[in-house]
Amino acid sequence: MVDYHAANQAYQYGPSSGGGNGAGGGGSMGDYMAQEDDWDRDLLLDPAWEKQQRKTFTAWCNSHLRKAGTQIENIDEDFRDGLKLMLLLEVISGERLPKPERGKMRVHKINNVNKALDFIASKGVKLVSIGAEEIVDGNAKMTLGMIWTIILRFAIQDISVEETSAKEGLLLWCQRKTAPYKNVNVQNFHISWKDGLAFNALIHRHRPELIEYDKLRKDDPVTNLNNAFEVAEKYLDIPKMLDAEDIVNTARPDEKAIMTYVSSFYHAFSGAQKAETAANRICKVLAVNQENEHLMEDYERLASDLLEWIRRTIPWLEDRVPQKTIQEMQQKLEDFRDYRRVHKPPKVQEKCQLEINFNTLQTKLRLSNRPAFMPSEGRMVSDINNGWQHLEQAEKGYEEWLLNEIRRLERLDHLAEKFRQKASIHEAWTDGKEAMLKQRDYETATLSDIKALIRKHEAFESDLAAHQDRVEQIAAIAQELNELDYYDSHNVNTRCQKICDQWDNLGSLTHSRREALEKTEKQLETIDQLHLEYAKRAAPFNNWMESAMEDLQDMFIVHTIEEIEGLISAHDQFKSTLPDADREREAILAIHKEAQRIAESNHIKLSGSNPYTTVTPQIINSKWEKVQQLVPKRDHALLEEQSKQQSNEHLRRQFASQANMVGPWIQTKMEEIGRISIEMNGTLEDQLSHLKQYERSIVDYKPSLDLLEQQHQLIQEALIFDNKHTNYTMEHIRVGWEQLLTTIARTINEVENQILTRDAKGISQEQMQEFRASFNHFDKKQTGSMDSDDFRALLISTGYSLGDAEFNRIMSVVDPNHSGLVTFQAFIDFMSRETTDTDTADQVIASFKVLAGDKNFITAEELRRELPPDQAEYCIARMAPYQGPDAAPGALDYKSFSTALYGESDL
Repeated sequence: MVDYHAANQAYQYGPSSGGGNGAGGGGSMGDYMAQEDDWDRDLLLDPAWEKQQRKTFTAWCNSHLRKAGTQIENIDEDFRDGLKLMLLLEVISGERLPKPERGKMRVHKINNVNKALDFIASKGVKLVSIGAEEIVDGNAKMTLGMIWTIILRFAIQDISVEETSAKEGLLLWCQRKTAPYKNVNVQNFHISWKDGLAFNALIHRHRPELIEYDKLRKDDPVTNLNNAFEVAEKYLDIPKMLDAEDIVNTARPDEKAIMTYVSSFYHAFSGAQKAETAANRICKVLAVNQENEHLMEDYERLASDLLEWIRRTIPWLEDRVPQKTIQEMQQKLEDFRDYRRVHKPPKVQEKCQLEINFNTLQTKLRLSNRPAFMPSEGRMVSDINNGWQHLEQAEKGYEEWLLNEIRRLERLDHLAEKFRQKASIHEAWTDGKEAMLKQRDYETATLSDIKALIRKHEAFESDLAAHQDRVEQIAAIAQELNELDYYDSHNVNTRCQKICDQWDNLGSLTHSRREALEKTEKQLETIDQLHLEYAKRAAPFNNWMESAMEDLQDMFIVHTIEEIEGLISAHDQFKSTLPDADREREAILAIHKEAQRIAESNHIKLSGSNPYTTVTPQIINSKWEKVQQLVPKRDHALLEEQSKQQSNEHLRRQFASQANMVGPWIQTKMEEIGRISIEMNGTLEDQLSHLKQYERSIVDYKPSLDLLEQQHQLIQEALIFDNKHTNYTMEHIRVGWEQLLTTIARTINEVENQILTRDAKGISQEQMQEFRASFNHFDKKQTGSMDSDDFRALLISTGYSLGDAEFNRIMSVVDPNHSGLVTFQAFIDFMSRETTDTDTADQVIASFKVLAGDKNFITAEELRRELPPDQAEYCIARMAPYQGPDAAPGALDYKSFSTALYGESDL
């Protein structure tokens, strides 16, 4: 670069890569220089034009020299020593010139200017009548001509629109950009620009926010010109090269000055357009990445929510701790029904939708050449499926366990009530018996009284023996309650033990009293046989009646029509014994009447009631009447239960009828979907429409399932535990329905992904049908996927010549998980991947390089200037600092960022 220290000791500068069009080219200047001679070589003689050129060329030179930290004041004086001229050429070309001479003599100046002129000539420019001496001597005409030559070569030469010359290309560019604007008609580079509207139109066309064009008036050219010049200088970094008054007050403004100024607009806006194109490409790529990241975040969030729900639900389903009462267990059953009807179905849909979203995201990533999405640890689709299987395993048998527990508690309640009833009857019977057995009345009794006491005691022993069976029943019921883990077993055992201890004590007391009576029996005389016979027959009959009343009031629980019919049959058999019992009652009462008749006939005064028994005729008649009343009540209860069991049987048959229809329907639909997924005909859109119509028909069948749920709930509320009329349970139907909905949703998603792949890859409908036909032909098992041997045959049929290495490479692409199977989606992805035009990392790097001005790094300021705010901040947050040797403060590495977008490297 020029050593400018000789001319300006305070100025230091380094190499610059900017400025103009550079020096890439070197094409011949002969044509347009000859044309330039024809334009008018005498224009510089006009003082007005010379003034315009001086100002314009000076501003143009300074717009480049300021990059090196200097400027010129007088164009024909400041270039005389050649130093700033050489500096100008280095800045605008980006190349180094020979080292300048430091001396201040005329010869040194001429040598420096010649070095500059030689450099200009090396770029293919013919310098006509311009020599170093004229420049050194300050010849204004020659100096302006030289600068114009530099402007033509470095600012205008490369402007070409539709293969026109530089001047015509610049003019055609201006005409096209200003064509839509009223009062603008660019035909040349002089009078077409006098009113200033063309300058304002150029700015408005590219930066409409800077100019309020509709408010400009054609009859106010000075305002228009000043407005354009000020806006260009302030917002476009184009220095003011013209004076509005000079242009307005000149009949024909200088063409070279106008061209020079207009070329600055061309370069400013063509660079912006290039940067805009690059920015648009980057925005497109970033938008894809941002959308994919949003989908990934949504997946992670939904997966976490679903896994958390599964984590919370499984312990609840695995909690098999029984409750103490039927009401508590029925509440758990109702909670489980709410879970199956209300809480689980949305989660089934969420799980299915999550799988669909995951497949769609992977398809989008493949289509945009991004690496496959790997969810965070523990949130893979397989993790969700494993959790779901665990959930269903925990759920399996839970409802059956609840119903068995309810049945167990019902049995326990029944046994507990039966225990309490029998215990109460027994305790009522034993009340006062110990005191009675402890009496010593026989010590003062008469002979006849003794005889009576003996008979009475014998009757008591008979009664005691009759109650032995009840005590054994009480103990047996208590034992069964213990074995069934009754929650109140402690109180039951305490009461049972008390009854048994009392029974043993009664036995001991009975034995002791009998021995005392027998000791004095020898002293007793004849006992009234009739009373004794009455007592002996009345006691068992009384016991029979008590047992009959107990049986008639006994609680019962049945679950089938056969069980209730068995109870009815037993009750009918009991009723058939009533006539014999009535005859026995009449015989017993006749004995009592006979005793009274004899006493009356022989004038015997009875001391009171029968001394051998407390069972009086009144008691017998009262209990018999009670038995007579309980029989029809028992009839009514059994008939009611028979009606209930008939109703339950109706519910069983009703559920079975619906289940036997819904179950086969679901199985048929599953088989039809399997055939549809293999035998898809027509366009993908037709297939998708057909599948969605099929899905609607399945959803429309939901009321049949709801009806079955209602019938199942009625069965459960009726505590019906089995159904011999169908092999289908509600659980089987629910699982089948969920599988049917999931299968049709997955099939629709597969077709949607095929449409997405077809459109993104540019596959025609005919190609897609050909792919499908070929795939189906080699899908021997018609499962929608094929093994490696069938896939190799398919590839060979499509024209592939496969060696083992190439085939293994292809298999690693279509079967990355090494499952040994190739799906249709993987097949069409492979067939279209290598021929599709998609964004690549190299394209994104090239776009960033444009925005960075060809630098190997980019700054945050440049990103914020060229990209929308959200995408600029997205890049800044993810770009690593640039570490290259040419790094500047705040430099960011856009290359590693771009490759990372496509999974080729890590930031």
